[in-house]
Amino acid sequence: MSLAAQIAELEMRQAFQDDTIQALNDVIVEQQMALTRIQKQLELLAQRQNDMHNQFDETPNDPPPHY
Repeated sequence: MSLAAQIAELEMRQAFQDDTIQALNDVIVEQQMALTRIQKQLELLAQRQNDMHNQFDETPNDPPPHY
């Protein structure tokens, strides 16, 4: 294999690796955005659950009048 052929092979490999790295980076960015969105939804859900718990927790624990 000549030097020119070896260089061409290496350049093709580098181009393929660059494309692969960019595709992987795009997936990571997409997953990070999804993770951020899920974390915000979880925080909102936890806040709503806490609000509902506080709302129902304010009822008195006195026994009913028939006791």
